[in-house]
Amino acid sequence: MVPHLRALIRSISKVSRISSCRSTFSPSLTLSQWNNRTCSSCYRNTEFNSHLIKTYFSTSFVPSSQSQPRFDSNLGNMSDEAEQQAKEVFKRLPKSVKPIHYSLKLKPNLETFAFEGEQNVELRVDCESTEICLNAVDLKVFDISWKDSTGKVHIPKQYTLNEKDEILNIQFEPALSVGLGSLKMSFTGVLNDKLKGFYRSKYKGPNGEDRFNAVTQFEATDARRAFPCWDEPALKATFDVTLITPKNRVSLSNMPVKCVTNYCGDENLQIVHFERTPIMSTYLLAFIIGEFDYLEGFTKDGIQCRVYTPVGKKEQGRFALDVSTRVLPYYNDYFGISYPLPKMDLVAIADFSSGAMENWGLVTYRETALLVDEKESSATSRQWVAIVVGHELAHQWFGNLVTMEWWTHLWLNEGYATFVEFMCVEHLFPEYDIWTQFVTDTHNRALELDCLKNSHPIEVPVNQPSEVDEIFDDISYSKGGSVIRMLHNFIGDIDFKKGMNIYLTRHQYSNTFTEDLWKALAEASSKPVGEIMTTWTKQMGFPLIEVQEVKQEGNNRILTLSQQKFWADPKLKSTHQEYNWMVPLTFSTGSLPGKVAHKVLMDKEFLTVTIEDVKPEQWVKVNPGVVGLYRVHYPSQVLAQFIPAIKSKEMPPLDRLGLADDIFALVQAGQATTGDVLLLLQAFVDEDNYTVWSSVSNILGKLNLLMSYTDFHSSFKSYGRIIFTEIEKKLGWEPQPNEGHLQAMLRSLVLNRMVSFDNKETQKEAKRRFELHISKKETIIPDLRSAVYKGVLSVADQQTLDSMLKLYRETDNQEEQDRVARALGAIKAPELMKQVLDFSISTEVRKQDTVLVLISVGMSKDGRELAWNFFKDNWKHFKDNYPSQHVARVIKYIIEDFVTEEKALEVEAFFRDHEFPGTERTVQQSIEQISLNEAWLKRDLVQAKQYLKVY
Repeated sequence: MVPHLRALIRSISKVSRISSCRSTFSPSLTLSQWNNRTCSSCYRNTEFNSHLIKTYFSTSFVPSSQSQPRFDSNLGNMSDEAEQQAKEVFKRLPKSVKPIHYSLKLKPNLETFAFEGEQNVELRVDCESTEICLNAVDLKVFDISWKDSTGKVHIPKQYTLNEKDEILNIQFEPALSVGLGSLKMSFTGVLNDKLKGFYRSKYKGPNGEDRFNAVTQFEATDARRAFPCWDEPALKATFDVTLITPKNRVSLSNMPVKCVTNYCGDENLQIVHFERTPIMSTYLLAFIIGEFDYLEGFTKDGIQCRVYTPVGKKEQGRFALDVSTRVLPYYNDYFGISYPLPKMDLVAIADFSSGAMENWGLVTYRETALLVDEKESSATSRQWVAIVVGHELAHQWFGNLVTMEWWTHLWLNEGYATFVEFMCVEHLFPEYDIWTQFVTDTHNRALELDCLKNSHPIEVPVNQPSEVDEIFDDISYSKGGSVIRMLHNFIGDIDFKKGMNIYLTRHQYSNTFTEDLWKALAEASSKPVGEIMTTWTKQMGFPLIEVQEVKQEGNNRILTLSQQKFWADPKLKSTHQEYNWMVPLTFSTGSLPGKVAHKVLMDKEFLTVTIEDVKPEQWVKVNPGVVGLYRVHYPSQVLAQFIPAIKSKEMPPLDRLGLADDIFALVQAGQATTGDVLLLLQAFVDEDNYTVWSSVSNILGKLNLLMSYTDFHSSFKSYGRIIFTEIEKKLGWEPQPNEGHLQAMLRSLVLNRMVSFDNKETQKEAKRRFELHISKKETIIPDLRSAVYKGVLSVADQQTLDSMLKLYRETDNQEEQDRVARALGAIKAPELMKQVLDFSISTEVRKQDTVLVLISVGMSKDGRELAWNFFKDNWKHFKDNYPSQHVARVIKYIIEDFVTEEKALEVEAFFRDHEFPGTERTVQQSIEQISLNEAWLKRDLVQAKQYLKVY
């Protein structure tokens, strides 16, 4: 059915895009009056859309279970009383009235930043009701009327817009009858500067003047800022979008342009009508008006792909265009369902809150997530663009075609897309070795957050809309992606693909619960998927698999294993809460290091496993490839067997870095010592793998933050320089002919880490190269700029800072601005740090980039204190001008590395008196981390100092 749908949509798109009709409307015709006229060239394909509507409404939505699984408050760290209070405060929209179709018209003014709009919404009334409730906020609504199925028009008795609850309540008397009808209304709003809803994005014109595009960002609950709507993911409908825009601007929406007509009353304006969308959620609707260039290409099956860029940057979209035209066919084949829209637009937006947004058929991106400048972009940036494009296009199926029923199941969207983006990039760019990077970039991030007391389950109850932003975190994305990867490995790729096809086919154009996914995968694999995966999604945390006993019987290795919840806080290890996982365990041996020697499903606290054909001198490792989402704790004699295999690189890269990460996590949790991990890291001095070095660098970076609060910090930095010296010598500063993608990334990683350890030779060379760069004698290649900028700034004076800010101000390349912003925190002089902090919230820095500057300053001991005080002094500015997710990131990165209980109490008191909705969980996690840092430092201070005294 879906391939036929796609063909239908594509046939509709062949309607002429430029209408030849000439309007006879009066020049004084208002938008409201214009709405009552028709354009003969804009007839809709009613047969096609009726088919879609019948598909959606002829089958009642029945979840897998009669009610949603209840959240276990003990596991979720939320009291019954608090949960009940939240439920009493927030109620979802009534189900008595449901939208079927929106006819939406908008007229934005790019000079006054106001917009006016009107809409006619076809509704289905399921039971008699005296009210219609829908979402709206920051809008003025007027001229409301209801037309019933007989054609009779009803004027509401009254209507009120509750800004706090974001509900527009429309009262009718008598009650509305059961059946179909339409709700008509007009409204006005503001193109805000808050990076949400319908907002303005600033860019420079050809003469350096400020200009603005009008763009949208509706996920999670901001469509209601652009037009009154049923702004919940399960309340899907179709949309006819019409935009009244300047003729010299590009107008885009989810579907292709249907026709363009003249706007009577202003010869500079045009009326752009778009084709009707499929049934979709409001958060996926999008429209853009602005100045853009574009590149165009087609997939092998004929889907038009365009990449829209700022004017003059068209060629920077070529890499993303190549990726998109190859990604869509890959997903078509993998899912067994063709992409259902006739076009795919990717648009670079100057001011953009997140990395990207998967609006169906009109995906929006921050410039740094879409544009690749062959002269200015680093290997890391190129890889990032490939990953983000892969992620967002995966959503076209997983999230758009099939959508979670409510935000509790957000992870269905984000976790799955996180997993598939790596699968896609591995297919397109095998030289990236992307699955190895998955462990450091995704898997470990999930584990680091999920061991906290203030973590949350993958499936977390969402009540207030402000809570939604908080779960766009490493649990929904990274843990979600990691459990999908573990499940994929457990059931195998063939059954996984089959299950995905069952799931997407069964639920296309509708909404699902997590259980629907498990049911499809169980059906495909004949394995107890639901039973297993429920233990991973409905309780927070993950297990620590401890090797309790090791015995050798002939050529058999016998392991006694236990599982318990892994806590970052050692005081919680003896908690009485019940945690148990069904854990797919795998094992490898020294005889075949890259192969799985044994598999078993651990469904109880203790398990004895026999691994055959293992000689006494050979090692046995749990979790080869770091596929399982758990930590492993080995006895010291087992760890000793691993050291030679690490040094010789006999053990595969994923297993080498997995061992280091597990031991470091145990150190942080008080189950091993800092000296243990410092000793282990010496085995990596001859390492040559980028991702393994990335893991080593992450560990040393975290230790560097902690050790900055000791009197032997210089000894630690000396230790760090020794670990990285050999690889720095081997790589040097100059790229070698025909070197690979990962080699370029490794050189950048190593030089950046040596700068953080105050290596004088690295700083000296950075200064030499910077002087040549700013004098335009020799340009620094993009892969080296981050290290050079940080190296120069680490010994900077006022002149150096001025030169760096000059680079920032003169470039129009956002990647280059990002590099400078991230480097500014390397400055050590307090008076210069204060200048950087002031710069961060100036009009010179885009709101999304303020975070980068503040985080960079907060990465040093002195900078952290200054950044925290700066945030407190400017708290109202941050609250009023930045999205909650931006504020949450600032909070996390400038406070979580403090190390005293006094500071934890100070932070707690501040946020008790200064509320920042949508950041509450982040604040609690950061306070918890401060307490953990203090305990860690006290626990290991003497022993670490003793270990490092020789350096």
